[in-house]
Amino acid sequence: MSLKINLYRNNNQKSKNYGQVYGRAHNSKPIGIPELAKHMSDHNTPYSKGVIQGILTDMVSCIKELMLLGQPVKISDLCIFKAQVVSTGADTAKDYDLRKNIKAVRLSAHATGEVSRKKLKEDSVLEFTKLAEAIRAGQAELPTGSSDDDGSGDGGSTEPDVRP
Repeated sequence: MSLKINLYRNNNQKSKNYGQVYGRAHNSKPIGIPELAKHMSDHNTPYSKGVIQGILTDMVSCIKELMLLGQPVKISDLCIFKAQVVSTGADTAKDYDLRKNIKAVRLSAHATGEVSRKKLKEDSVLEFTKLAEAIRAGQAELPTGSSDDDGSGDGGSTEPDVRP
């Protein structure tokens, strides 16, 4: 199994890298807890899909609860989950208002152990998507923007590209 890579051209005219070609991981439709539980149960575990699904569902709830109490949760060889806030400044401490100055509370996940950036790069097997191969062979045009659809009909990310 390999991580499929799509190609795209940077069309941000304000970027110093405008016009350059970049690779981006092709991500298909996310799976949910039921699909993850089934996948895990298929790995010769004595636990059923239902038991695993229940544990994962409870885990999600508990991680959220602990994060909102200011307690980071480390899942070894995956990531550390914690809550962070997006805040605006105030002129003085007395002027700082939690409802006005805290704009958002968000999830932060930092890779750790076997999922660190270095380890992921070492462990990955990379392969171009069908579209990227066609682009490299001069049989298709290089797209701009953020589409992860490789033309294979197996879905792709529809999320906007928010990376710089």
